[in-house]
Amino acid sequence: MNNSVPVLAIDGPSGSGKGTLAAWMAAELGWHLLDSGALYRIVAAMAVRRRLDIDREPSMRALAESLRIAFPNGRVLVDDLDLTDEIRTEDMGVLASRVAALPAVRTAILAVQRDFAQAPGLVADGRDMGTVVFPHAGLKIFLDASAEARAERRYNQLKNKGLSVSLRDLLEQIQERDARDRERATAPLQAAHDAMLIDSTQMTIQEVCSTVMQAAKQQLL
Repeated sequence: MNNSVPVLAIDGPSGSGKGTLAAWMAAELGWHLLDSGALYRIVAAMAVRRRLDIDREPSMRALAESLRIAFPNGRVLVDDLDLTDEIRTEDMGVLASRVAALPAVRTAILAVQRDFAQAPGLVADGRDMGTVVFPHAGLKIFLDASAEARAERRYNQLKNKGLSVSLRDLLEQIQERDARDRERATAPLQAAHDAMLIDSTQMTIQEVCSTVMQAAKQQLL
């Protein structure tokens, strides 16, 4: 891991807005972007394709270690397959959370994540970026929001895509995923002791981005 490369680590639960924030910050700063959640979604998607038992840790680790992953121009390529849309479904998000709870898989993915830290800098989005993957990040953000607000945001996103969804079901999925992410034995979802805490429940994404950019200018640039 290259500690000389500046890193902005953004952690938080599903639906808090950290992905949007991370993409915006990376674009504004001209830095590399790591969507760590995509890595676990990729492993889950490939496990489904290969009909593997997603809860069997040895086979999941072997799979994670074998994959060739690239993110050219915002696309997701895995062993020359384009999985950009496939990994973004709600079902794949649930499976990814199960995969991420496997310690051996997290170990296999760790080196891949750290390799993204290249000049001029990295914006890393995930659930353990500031606590495990980049503990020496120059700025750590923990972005949170109420489960109800996160469910409503996701509901509106899916409705705008013309999909039929249940707000109650989405809330239950988010609450279940929160519990799994926070209670797992390895790298549970939690704020780093030196993280800047932001509750986005009553904030617009523009307000969140402005707040983090001000902090980045003070601590990273």
